[in-house]
Amino acid sequence: MIDVAVIIVSWNVRQLLEQCLRSVYAELEGPGLNGRVWVVDNASIDGTIDLLADLFPRVTLIANEHNPGFGAANNQGMRAAAVTNPRFFFLLNPDTLLQPGSLKALAAALDERPSAGVAGAKLVYGDGRFQSGAFYFPSVMQIAFDLFPLPARLYESRLNGRYPFAWYDAGAGPFPVDFVLGATMLVRAELVEKTGGFNEAFHMYCEEIDWCWRIRQAGWKIVVVPAAEVVHFGGESTRQIPAQSLVNLWGSRAQLYRKHYGRLTNALATRLVQIGMKRKAAQTDDPALKQAYRDIIALWRNEQ
Repeated sequence: MIDVAVIIVSWNVRQLLEQCLRSVYAELEGPGLNGRVWVVDNASIDGTIDLLADLFPRVTLIANEHNPGFGAANNQGMRAAAVTNPRFFFLLNPDTLLQPGSLKALAAALDERPSAGVAGAKLVYGDGRFQSGAFYFPSVMQIAFDLFPLPARLYESRLNGRYPFAWYDAGAGPFPVDFVLGATMLVRAELVEKTGGFNEAFHMYCEEIDWCWRIRQAGWKIVVVPAAEVVHFGGESTRQIPAQSLVNLWGSRAQLYRKHYGRLTNALATRLVQIGMKRKAAQTDDPALKQAYRDIIALWRNEQ
């Protein structure tokens, strides 16, 4: 039995993965937690496999020959790591850096709260700026914030699904949230078994929202731990395919709304997406983006 099985899903982010792994092992080598690391590589072509063999021989590598998606690859890693009987799975993006004591703070938060099944970290960008890492479940209003110009003072408000900045203060204690970003999720192993992990129908994006929804429905709490700070550079893999990433994001949002919301909400959300995407298509000269916006409109129409 180990305390934590670290699962990192990687795709063509070799240099960031190296930094991430060094920060993970710095956490695991100190007293208090024992663990192992699994990297699930989704068919990278940037030398990731050689990097792991040369610098991180302790990592258990799962090298996929194709990209099955973020949720599916995390499930794959958790299934492989389950043989070690961990207390926790730590799902971590490769574009992250653990700050000293962050993993221990996350584990302590769950150990002290038997009703909590998931703990997320306080996220910051590479330059130290605050990054929202937890949200209320999405609403039609949040779609409006993504697609239309609204008063800037409202973007970090409850209307846009944000929790107050003050709750993330380093001295503040853990607080409950609807969902945390999949960039850092410490999850009880028993919860994974009971809820089935990620829904693999979500290829990329929104899979953590769907899973957190089911986790909450199963009676577990989800918390953010301000004492656990993690640098999250963000979007390093998806930035390689910007137009396709937009289609992936909004396609997954369409799936999420169809699964968790009623007909009226879906009809209103679809109308907003149609208007917003037509507006964006008219404002860009990039043919790839124009086509992406058209594809998104078609995806939402087909989800009705």
